[in-house]
Amino acid sequence: MDINQIGYFLNLAQTLNFTEAARLSDVSQPSLTRAIQRLERELGGPLLYRDGKDTRLTALGRDVQIEFMRVQSSLKAVTDLAENSVIGRRRRLSVGVVTTIAPAATAAFWQYVLNQLPMVELQFMPLLQGEDETEVLSGKYDLCLLADPPKTHAKLTSVPLYREHLQLAMATNHPMSGQAEIGREQMAEHPYLDRLHCEFRSQLIDYFMDRDIVMRPRILSDREDWIQQLVAAGAGVCSLPERSAIVNGLVLRPIEGLDLSREVTLVAVSGSGNPREVRQILTMAAKYDW
Repeated sequence: MDINQIGYFLNLAQTLNFTEAARLSDVSQPSLTRAIQRLERELGGPLLYRDGKDTRLTALGRDVQIEFMRVQSSLKAVTDLAENSVIGRRRRLSVGVVTTIAPAATAAFWQYVLNQLPMVELQFMPLLQGEDETEVLSGKYDLCLLADPPKTHAKLTSVPLYREHLQLAMATNHPMSGQAEIGREQMAEHPYLDRLHCEFRSQLIDYFMDRDIVMRPRILSDREDWIQQLVAAGAGVCSLPERSAIVNGLVLRPIEGLDLSREVTLVAVSGSGNPREVRQILTMAAKYDW
């Protein structure tokens, strides 16, 4: 297979229309069709179902689409690297971030990075459901900011940044806000708002069940800003890592008998093949006073 086939197939997977895919690829429709047929022979199976005017990807086609997107991303990174090296352009680095990590805890560090590396641009992107450190290995992101260290991998460098404990968040004028610690039974007396992306969610459920605490969520959402804003408005309480508040009007207090924490970690590919700026950022992160 060649690079052109990758582009042809991705255009076809996006449009599911041979005529439109040929137009996007700037080739004739017969040429694109032959390229796709050759690709199917090379891969040993059909990539698309063709039923009259109805065209859709097969299971193999969907898997190939994901891998080809990663290849295309890596090829773009190579092109950008060459352009930066030859004409001294700014280097844009993509940083995948777990959506439950609040920006305030790392903002000063990223400002420090920009001051130290004036030719660097940073593009922060939320890690999608199911994405993890493997997206760094695939080339989709230059760096990843994870809620916990990944498994040891010879091709990955992991720099732990800081640890934060899970606590109970409430409005500043909440009746429990003046307490140093929140009792287990007290929690059940107040409406609970459920953060669906919380890394500790299953552990929290076990914690409640083991102690016969009944927590019936009144509001559930995977939007951190919605849950936190509703808590600040007095709609109830929620569990929240201690450095992860993103709205004003919240106070966080420890929960009696609960000891759950996470270690926020910066991850990138190891070795000299990584962009020099990525290696510099990893070094800065390891020395930074978190």
